[in-house]
Amino acid sequence: MGAPKPLAGVKVVEFTHMVMGPAAGLVFSDLGADVIKVEPIGGDKTRRLRGSGAGYFSMYNRNKKSLSVDLKSKEGAEIALRLIDDADIFIENFRPGALDKLGFGYDALAKRNPKLIYCSEKGFLDGPYAHRTALDEVAQMMGGLAYMTGPPGRPLRAGSSVIDITGGMFGAIAALAALNERERTGKGRHIAASLFETTVFMVGQHIAQLAVTGAPAAPMPARVSAWAVYDVFDVKDDEKVFVGVVSDSQWRKFCAAFDLTDWAEDESLASNNDRVAKRDEILPRLREIFLRYSKNELMEKLEHTGLPFAPIAKPEELVDDPHLNASGGLIDMDIPDGGQVALPALPVSIDGARPQKRLDPPHIGEHSGEILSDLGYTDREIADLFARGVVDGVGAAKAAE
Repeated sequence: MGAPKPLAGVKVVEFTHMVMGPAAGLVFSDLGADVIKVEPIGGDKTRRLRGSGAGYFSMYNRNKKSLSVDLKSKEGAEIALRLIDDADIFIENFRPGALDKLGFGYDALAKRNPKLIYCSEKGFLDGPYAHRTALDEVAQMMGGLAYMTGPPGRPLRAGSSVIDITGGMFGAIAALAALNERERTGKGRHIAASLFETTVFMVGQHIAQLAVTGAPAAPMPARVSAWAVYDVFDVKDDEKVFVGVVSDSQWRKFCAAFDLTDWAEDESLASNNDRVAKRDEILPRLREIFLRYSKNELMEKLEHTGLPFAPIAKPEELVDDPHLNASGGLIDMDIPDGGQVALPALPVSIDGARPQKRLDPPHIGEHSGEILSDLGYTDREIADLFARGVVDGVGAAKAAE
């Protein structure tokens, strides 16, 4: 079955960097849209990040074409404007006002292309904080997620750029909604998604918890569990396994699987709320039982019970995960620094098929010549633009190597 491309024919132009904007563009590119990433001369600085940022570019820029152009030059700006003139969606994640100064603000682009859907990925939506610079970590800290993630007194950001990624997803969802609306109205929209408001949305369940219970939610490591068994347990060889028992029927299966006849017959443990009240009695015994098993032995036993369980996996171990490898959940890619890696596919399937790779993450300006040609520039004009540094196409040669 071929890779699904439900957005084939949709043209997206990206002025993005880091994670949030590129993540929004990835939703479109993986679903078949023609996504053009406009980079400055020398390329998106995200390409050169190291440490925790070293994987950003490779993960969020596949299935995109790269045009590297000097937007501060008159000719470079004209190239980008011509590119946007027949685009369906424009995605940007620059600081407020930056693109307006270059002539790429919403009002200027909507005047040229009234059907354009202009998607701004920001730190904050309109309000007193709109001028502030925000990063994923800033949003997690001020939006309540870091408080909920770390133990009391030790706020801790989540171990992934979850707000950048989710904020990008919300921007893509809104852009798709505007694209659908345009079928009726013929007009584009200016939509925005943000890091701070995304974080607040993600902790909404904890805000609601206060209204329901009358008590504020405690950080997750200190939370009062809703279930008696919902924990990480030590097993042999210093390994760990998460096990959950979240219903009364699961409790009965669990007791049968581990020959816990006394617990199965104990009416004071028959209901979940009663078991929660006795967590201090249940958990020590379970910890002793689970220490008799290796990770694989315990997982095999739990596999046949229908209970929730999970090994504690490291990200690099997932490339060998049998489920991901059998289901098209990993995509083999050549990345711009010359390496090869298997990276996660978009986490959806369409009629049973997963979106797959059409293009590796691009080298700097890899498609500049092709894009200029599509815009009507002659070979002589293209060569001149390259020679004068208005456009960069060095990545095309690297891609051909």
